[in-house]
Amino acid sequence: MHPLRVLALTRRHPSAILLIVQLIGLLLYPLLESSRSAPLALGAFGVVVLVFTTRMVRSTPGLTWLSVTIALPAVALLMLQAFWDMEELLPWSSGLEALFYFYAAASLIAYMMRDWHATTDELFAAGATFTLLAWGFAHVFVVVQAVHPGSFSAAVDPQSPRTWTELMFLSFALLSSTGIGDVIPVRPLARAITTIEMFVGVMYLAAVVSRLIGLTLIRRRELSELD
Repeated sequence: MHPLRVLALTRRHPSAILLIVQLIGLLLYPLLESSRSAPLALGAFGVVVLVFTTRMVRSTPGLTWLSVTIALPAVALLMLQAFWDMEELLPWSSGLEALFYFYAAASLIAYMMRDWHATTDELFAAGATFTLLAWGFAHVFVVVQAVHPGSFSAAVDPQSPRTWTELMFLSFALLSSTGIGDVIPVRPLARAITTIEMFVGVMYLAAVVSRLIGLTLIRRRELSELD
Protein backbone atom coordinates (compact mmCIF):
# COMPACT_ATOMS: atom_id res chain seq x y z
CA MET A 1 0.00 0.00 0.00
CA HIS A 2 1.23 3.49 -0.89
CA PRO A 3 2.57 5.46 2.12
CA LEU A 4 0.17 8.33 1.40
CA ARG A 5 -2.79 5.95 1.50
CA VAL A 6 -1.56 4.54 4.82
CA LEU A 7 -1.25 8.08 6.21
CA ALA A 8 -4.75 8.95 4.99
CA LEU A 9 -6.10 5.77 6.59
CA THR A 10 -4.55 6.62 9.96
CA ARG A 11 -6.12 10.08 9.82
CA ARG A 12 -9.57 8.75 8.86
CA HIS A 13 -9.59 5.83 11.29
CA PRO A 14 -7.14 6.51 14.18
CA SER A 15 -9.18 4.24 16.46
CA ALA A 16 -8.69 1.31 14.08
CA ILE A 17 -4.91 1.78 14.10
CA LEU A 18 -4.88 1.93 17.90
CA LEU A 19 -6.99 -1.22 18.13
CA ILE A 20 -4.66 -3.10 15.76
CA VAL A 21 -1.58 -2.03 17.71
CA GLN A 22 -3.11 -3.18 21.00
CA LEU A 23 -4.16 -6.55 19.56
CA ILE A 24 -0.64 -7.06 18.20
CA GLY A 25 0.64 -6.34 21.70
CA LEU A 26 -1.57 -9.08 23.15
CA LEU A 27 0.18 -11.55 20.83
CA LEU A 28 3.70 -10.19 21.32
CA TYR A 29 3.80 -10.04 25.12
CA PRO A 30 3.58 -13.84 25.68
CA LEU A 31 6.32 -14.39 23.08
CA LEU A 32 8.68 -11.80 24.57
CA GLU A 33 7.93 -12.17 28.27
CA SER A 34 10.34 -15.06 28.89
CA SER A 35 13.21 -13.81 26.67
CA ARG A 36 16.36 -12.17 28.01
CA SER A 37 15.60 -8.98 26.10
CA ALA A 38 12.03 -8.88 27.42
CA PRO A 39 12.37 -5.70 29.55
CA LEU A 40 13.72 -3.69 26.62
CA ALA A 41 11.26 -5.10 24.09
CA LEU A 42 8.22 -4.72 26.34
CA GLY A 43 9.27 -1.23 27.39
CA ALA A 44 9.68 -0.20 23.75
CA PHE A 45 6.29 -1.58 22.82
CA GLY A 46 4.73 0.20 25.79
CA VAL A 47 6.13 3.46 24.43
CA VAL A 48 4.68 2.69 20.98
CA VAL A 49 1.22 2.11 22.46
CA LEU A 50 1.43 5.36 24.42
CA VAL A 51 2.41 7.28 21.28
CA PHE A 52 -0.49 5.83 19.27
CA THR A 53 -2.89 6.49 22.12
CA THR A 54 -1.76 10.11 22.44
CA ARG A 55 -2.32 10.58 18.70
CA MET A 56 -5.78 9.08 19.04
CA VAL A 57 -6.74 11.45 21.89
CA ARG A 58 -6.18 14.35 19.46
CA SER A 59 -9.22 13.10 17.50
CA THR A 60 -11.49 13.11 20.56
CA PRO A 61 -12.83 15.79 22.92
CA GLY A 62 -10.02 14.85 25.32
CA LEU A 63 -7.28 17.37 26.15
CA THR A 64 -4.10 16.49 24.26
CA TRP A 65 -1.88 18.47 26.63
CA LEU A 66 -3.23 16.50 29.58
CA SER A 67 -2.64 13.13 27.89
CA VAL A 68 0.91 14.20 26.99
CA THR A 69 1.52 15.37 30.57
CA ILE A 70 0.58 11.91 31.83
CA ALA A 71 2.34 10.01 29.03
CA LEU A 72 5.78 11.67 29.20
CA PRO A 73 6.62 10.62 32.79
CA ALA A 74 5.32 7.11 32.02
CA VAL A 75 7.58 6.90 28.96
CA ALA A 76 10.55 8.12 31.00
CA LEU A 77 9.96 5.48 33.68
CA LEU A 78 9.58 2.76 31.02
CA MET A 79 12.91 3.78 29.51
CA LEU A 80 14.63 3.67 32.90
CA GLN A 81 13.28 0.17 33.48
CA ALA A 82 14.26 -1.00 30.01
CA PHE A 83 17.82 0.35 29.89
CA TRP A 84 18.90 0.40 33.56
CA ASP A 85 16.91 -2.52 35.04
CA MET A 86 15.22 -0.27 37.60
CA GLU A 87 12.40 -2.72 38.35
CA GLU A 88 11.45 -0.82 41.51
CA LEU A 89 9.89 1.79 39.22
CA LEU A 90 7.37 -0.68 37.84
CA PRO A 91 4.48 0.24 40.20
CA TRP A 92 4.97 3.95 39.44
CA SER A 93 5.04 3.52 35.67
CA SER A 94 2.08 1.13 35.80
CA GLY A 95 0.12 3.63 37.88
CA LEU A 96 0.77 6.39 35.35
CA GLU A 97 -0.07 4.09 32.45
CA ALA A 98 -3.32 3.05 34.11
CA LEU A 99 -4.27 6.71 34.57
CA PHE A 100 -3.31 7.43 30.96
CA TYR A 101 -5.35 4.54 29.52
CA PHE A 102 -8.40 5.39 31.62
CA TYR A 103 -8.24 9.01 30.45
CA ALA A 104 -7.87 7.88 26.84
CA ALA A 105 -10.82 5.51 27.26
CA ALA A 106 -12.94 8.32 28.73
CA SER A 107 -11.97 10.54 25.78
CA LEU A 108 -13.02 7.85 23.32
CA ILE A 109 -16.34 7.35 25.10
CA ALA A 110 -16.99 11.10 24.87
CA TYR A 111 -16.08 10.89 21.17
CA MET A 112 -18.59 8.09 20.60
CA MET A 113 -21.38 9.74 22.60
CA ARG A 114 -21.19 13.25 21.16
CA ASP A 115 -23.36 12.76 18.03
CA TRP A 116 -26.32 10.76 16.77
CA HIS A 117 -24.67 8.96 13.86
CA ALA A 118 -22.38 5.96 14.33
CA THR A 119 -19.42 6.36 11.97
CA THR A 120 -17.03 3.59 10.98
CA ASP A 121 -14.29 5.03 13.17
CA GLU A 122 -16.66 5.14 16.15
CA LEU A 123 -17.31 1.43 15.71
CA PHE A 124 -13.55 0.82 15.77
CA ALA A 125 -13.40 3.15 18.77
CA ALA A 126 -15.76 0.82 20.66
CA GLY A 127 -13.20 -1.98 20.36
CA ALA A 128 -10.25 0.30 21.11
CA THR A 129 -11.98 1.64 24.23
CA PHE A 130 -12.57 -1.89 25.48
CA THR A 131 -8.89 -2.76 25.09
CA LEU A 132 -7.84 0.52 26.72
CA LEU A 133 -9.98 -0.27 29.76
CA ALA A 134 -8.57 -3.79 29.91
CA TRP A 135 -4.99 -2.50 29.72
CA GLY A 136 -5.73 0.14 32.33
CA PHE A 137 -7.08 -2.36 34.85
CA ALA A 138 -4.19 -4.75 34.12
CA HIS A 139 -1.79 -1.97 35.11
CA VAL A 140 -3.83 -1.37 38.26
CA PHE A 141 -3.39 -5.08 39.06
CA VAL A 142 0.37 -4.64 38.67
CA VAL A 143 0.31 -1.83 41.24
CA VAL A 144 -1.86 -3.86 43.63
CA GLN A 145 0.44 -6.85 43.31
CA ALA A 146 3.49 -4.67 44.07
CA VAL A 147 1.86 -3.02 47.10
CA HIS A 148 0.25 -6.20 48.41
CA PRO A 149 2.26 -9.26 47.27
CA GLY A 150 0.16 -12.38 46.94
CA SER A 151 -2.97 -10.47 45.88
CA PHE A 152 -3.47 -12.82 42.93
CA SER A 153 -3.12 -16.58 42.87
CA ALA A 154 -3.25 -19.22 40.14
CA ALA A 155 -3.32 -22.98 39.77
CA VAL A 156 0.26 -22.97 38.45
CA ASP A 157 2.81 -21.79 41.02
CA PRO A 158 0.24 -19.99 43.21
CA GLN A 159 2.80 -18.24 45.44
CA SER A 160 4.69 -16.47 42.64
CA PRO A 161 3.81 -13.00 41.36
CA ARG A 162 1.53 -13.16 38.36
CA THR A 163 3.03 -12.22 35.01
CA TRP A 164 1.78 -9.37 32.83
CA THR A 165 0.15 -11.86 30.47
CA GLU A 166 -1.74 -13.50 33.33
CA LEU A 167 -2.95 -10.15 34.68
CA MET A 168 -4.01 -9.06 31.19
CA PHE A 169 -5.94 -12.31 30.74
CA LEU A 170 -7.68 -11.71 34.07
CA SER A 171 -8.53 -8.14 33.07
CA PHE A 172 -10.09 -9.14 29.74
CA ALA A 173 -12.02 -11.98 31.37
CA LEU A 174 -13.48 -9.67 34.02
CA LEU A 175 -14.24 -6.77 31.68
CA SER A 176 -16.05 -9.04 29.23
CA SER A 177 -17.90 -10.83 32.07
CA THR A 178 -16.76 -14.21 30.77
CA GLY A 179 -15.39 -15.35 34.13
CA ILE A 180 -12.02 -15.30 35.87
CA GLY A 181 -10.17 -18.38 34.64
CA ASP A 182 -7.24 -19.75 36.61
CA VAL A 183 -6.05 -16.35 37.97
CA ILE A 184 -7.94 -15.48 41.15
CA PRO A 185 -7.88 -12.35 43.36
CA VAL A 186 -7.39 -13.53 46.93
CA ARG A 187 -6.81 -10.35 48.96
CA PRO A 188 -9.59 -7.86 49.82
CA LEU A 189 -8.20 -4.93 47.78
CA ALA A 190 -7.66 -7.13 44.73
CA ARG A 191 -11.21 -8.46 44.99
CA ALA A 192 -12.62 -4.94 45.35
CA ILE A 193 -10.85 -3.71 42.23
CA THR A 194 -11.83 -6.76 40.19
CA THR A 195 -15.43 -6.18 41.27
CA ILE A 196 -15.22 -2.59 40.01
CA GLU A 197 -13.84 -3.84 36.68
CA MET A 198 -16.77 -6.25 36.27
CA PHE A 199 -19.18 -3.37 36.94
CA VAL A 200 -17.37 -1.12 34.43
CA GLY A 201 -17.49 -3.86 31.79
CA VAL A 202 -21.22 -4.42 32.18
CA MET A 203 -22.01 -0.69 32.13
CA TYR A 204 -19.79 -0.12 29.08
CA LEU A 205 -21.60 -2.80 27.09
CA ALA A 206 -25.02 -1.61 28.28
CA ALA A 207 -24.56 2.13 27.88
CA VAL A 208 -22.00 2.64 25.10
CA VAL A 209 -21.89 -0.39 22.82
CA SER A 210 -25.66 -0.88 22.83
CA ARG A 211 -26.10 2.80 21.88
CA LEU A 212 -23.74 2.45 18.91
CA ILE A 213 -25.56 -0.67 17.74
CA GLY A 214 -28.89 1.13 18.02
CA LEU A 215 -27.62 4.14 16.05
CA THR A 216 -26.23 1.84 13.37
CA LEU A 217 -29.56 0.06 12.98
CA ILE A 218 -31.45 3.38 12.83
CA ARG A 219 -29.06 4.66 10.16
CA ARG A 220 -29.53 1.54 8.05
CA ARG A 221 -33.30 1.83 8.37
CA GLU A 222 -33.18 5.44 7.25
CA LEU A 223 -31.05 4.54 4.24
CA SER A 224 -33.35 1.68 3.28
CA GLU A 225 -36.39 4.00 3.46
CA LEU A 226 -34.63 6.49 1.15
CA ASP A 227 -34.02 3.72 -1.38
